[in-house]
Amino acid sequence: MRSRFQSDRRLTVRMTVTLFLLGLLYVAFVAALIALLKSWVLVVVIAAVALGAQYWFSDRIALYAMHGRIVEREEYPQLHGVVDRLCAVADMPKPLVAVSGMDMPNAFATGRNPDHAVLCVTTGLLRRLEPEELEGVLAHELSHVAHKDVAVITVASFLGVIAGLVVRFAFYSELFGGRGRKDQNTIAVFGAVMGISAVVYAISFLLIRALSRYRELAADRAAAHLTGRPSALASALTKVTGDIARIPTQDLRTAQAFNAFYFTPAFGSDPGISRLFSTHPTLEQRLEQLARISAELGEAAAPGKPGRGA
Repeated sequence: MRSRFQSDRRLTVRMTVTLFLLGLLYVAFVAALIALLKSWVLVVVIAAVALGAQYWFSDRIALYAMHGRIVEREEYPQLHGVVDRLCAVADMPKPLVAVSGMDMPNAFATGRNPDHAVLCVTTGLLRRLEPEELEGVLAHELSHVAHKDVAVITVASFLGVIAGLVVRFAFYSELFGGRGRKDQNTIAVFGAVMGISAVVYAISFLLIRALSRYRELAADRAAAHLTGRPSALASALTKVTGDIARIPTQDLRTAQAFNAFYFTPAFGSDPGISRLFSTHPTLEQRLEQLARISAELGEAAAPGKPGRGA
């Protein structure tokens, strides 16, 4: 079933190209590791376990890391009501609804497909946003599920995880034991593994960042058109970004590992060079796009009109 979220052909093309290039990179990576480690069983087992874990359990891993839990309608009736309404308007299955007790205002969606998805918001977000702003944020996250880019990002990111796992496993395994000449061979193999893993991680990092920044703009567009209130989404973006910047950096460190999934990245007051490698476009880019959509929809002439999800 296709949802009523605005389709984005360019997003589909970018996801396809990214997966194709990462697939080629993955094949080359595995082939190089098999040649170096002389054990195709070791490499294949590690790769299969890592991919399976990320694909099948990404939602649980993300919820656990962010201290989120599935909540029923009785606990959060307003939140469930907004999700119900948006899913009905978008003609898509309702995901599981979760809440994290974190004060950081944010939201994320995860899952391998629309039938197995989780939408999670923090209590910090629920406390800070007005109902129409919350609707815009939830529509943004639901569009990620409808466009299936959440699954693509999950699968795409596993290559970097494998690179790290292989290095750690090789470092601690008996593969690198021994003395004398064997030590020299071991050092050479270890150096080669480290070098290949670093290159693979760097390439996958850049490919994923490029896709992630575009998918955030696509989600903003889709949410604005579905709700008919781009100004509410712009207001939520401004409010959430400003509040996150005031949260102590040490409290954001755990959250930063999941920036690719968030509504807004978890940056402190001085993001520094990390902004250059952000998973999201700048706030200015997102607000400019929403302003254009607002003008196209004629929202400025009728600021109080209800969204199509109301």
